[in-house]
Amino acid sequence: MTMVCNPVESSPDLPPITSKANSQAGLVPLLLTVVELVRQLMEAQVIRRMDQGCLSESELEQAAESLKKLEEQVLNLCQIFEIDPTDLNVHLGDVGTLLPSPGSYYPGEPGTQPSVLELLDRLLNTGIVVDGEIDLGLAQLNLIHAKLRLVLTAKPL
Repeated sequence: MTMVCNPVESSPDLPPITSKANSQAGLVPLLLTVVELVRQLMEAQVIRRMDQGCLSESELEQAAESLKKLEEQVLNLCQIFEIDPTDLNVHLGDVGTLLPSPGSYYPGEPGTQPSVLELLDRLLNTGIVVDGEIDLGLAQLNLIHAKLRLVLTAKPL
């Protein structure tokens, strides 16, 4: 089974979407963009594990089916809220795009203009520790102090 990490595209089974992100949709486009980013990150990790031979045939089939169902749900929600699926790929100025263009990224292979998804995939593959402190306050009063330590990795700890 061959998998390619691709952004959500319009399905031939769905009617074409002609409007830009529907102003009535509210936060739905942002939520769908985050869901699509996470879906593509999971797809990239499945591809990496498939290439490394870490998945059995049944695990690979289950993962592929789950990713397909999630993509279908994203497309269905785009249709319901009249959102063009290509609008889920946000351009972030000098940083580039959030998602790679269709067919331009395969996990583990360097791209010429990496997207945020590609950078996150690489970070997950190697692992990163983020350590910090946050003070939230009001009227020069520190009301909330948070110490954070976050370990991001696709590998078991």
